Amino acid sequence: MDKLIIMSKKEMSRAEIMQRLEQKTLKQKEAAQILGIGVRQVKRLYRAYREKGVEGLISKKRGRSSNHKISSEKKKKVVDLLHGRYHDFGPTLACEKLRELHELNISRESVRQLMISEGLWKPKRLKRPEIHQMRERRACFGELVQIDGSPHRWFEDRGPACNLLVFIDDATGRLGELYFTPQESFFSYGEAARRYFARHGKPAAFYSDKHGIFRVNIKHAVSGSGMTQFGRAMKELDIEIICANTPQAKGRVERANLTLQDRLVKELRLRDISSIEDANCFMPDFIQDFNQRFAVVPRSSHNAHRSVSKSENLNHIFSWQETRTLSKNLTLQFEKVVYQIQTKRPSYALRNATVTVCKDAHFGIAILYKGRPLDYTVFHKQAHQAEVVSSKHIGNALNSPKTPYVPPPDHPWRKSNTFLFHKSSATEKGDTSI
Repeated sequence: MDKLIIMSKKEMSRAEIMQRLEQKTLKQKEAAQILGIGVRQVKRLYRAYREKGVEGLISKKRGRSSNHKISSEKKKKVVDLLHGRYHDFGPTLACEKLRELHELNISRESVRQLMISEGLWKPKRLKRPEIHQMRERRACFGELVQIDGSPHRWFEDRGPACNLLVFIDDATGRLGELYFTPQESFFSYGEAARRYFARHGKPAAFYSDKHGIFRVNIKHAVSGSGMTQFGRAMKELDIEIICANTPQAKGRVERANLTLQDRLVKELRLRDISSIEDANCFMPDFIQDFNQRFAVVPRSSHNAHRSVSKSENLNHIFSWQETRTLSKNLTLQFEKVVYQIQTKRPSYALRNATVTVCKDAHFGIAILYKGRPLDYTVFHKQAHQAEVVSSKHIGNALNSPKTPYVPPPDHPWRKSNTFLFHKSSATEKGDTSI
């Protein structure tokens, strides 16, 4: 009775090639090219074929478990960790944490299959790719830095929702700065930019979206300088701002946001970080780890960053600056407050003079005339009116408490009270020399 031999399609094709080698109608080099293996492997297969026939071509691993099979104890430990700590992690991130924190050396695909079998991961159906025009990376580190804000519940239910400002280099894919802030604003981007300058220096250009922080979106504006406060600050620092026309154009920072919303959220959870201050302290360590995993080598070794010169006063550059014209009484109005200029020079010397009002991130006010500060007092505060808030900032405006700014003891506002007291006393005595 003939013996039944079970062979795969691959083994059947090898048997056919071995028969042709035996009939000397094919050379071993040609057989190696057809099978996609080396000549030495062909010789080994032909030797087995001559000794045992077609049975010598059947794989010896058939019916045996793999040498790399995960042990039942290791598998149970991995499954317990996946259900306990990493139930909402992706396969890649879960695999990294199993290796780093638990010393469980297991492949990403094995973790993926375990998560699928346990119902923790659903295989994603491949989507039809959208074709976008490719743009080659810039050649030098610091030549172009993409910036964007990502609103998200970064602390999940442990803390309030906030924004993460992301600075990523186009040439290398390196994270340059991550900065948590309650909302996107000129002052928050200014603080993030200062942290970036301290770490790397000034880049040649920033690449952003069309947010009102970076670009004046009112067509045919009849007032103003045509630049936003952030644009004015970058012009003083000789940094170009380029606005992307579509989200796909700045895809590097958009993809980084998606990666951070997955990885960073879980890293913050593992470390039980639930506040903006603690998260900002943790960011340098996270940036270093992220760059070691995902950064690439630029085409050019030239570093396009420039150092901040001593003449560039970042405190002044990153202050909110608006121009005002003094009245005949040397008063001006800024943000519903009337300020009275105090000077020893004749009052007519400053009438109709153009001054610059500078407000810092802590709501401190300075009034400059030709680059020099002027003394002032608060003359009058207007009643609170309805505020104009953009759609992106409505949630923050509703949730943030209205706490008035309390000036420090050495603030000019407090010193002005003493001045007004002496002035009133002198007026009562008929002394008009002040």
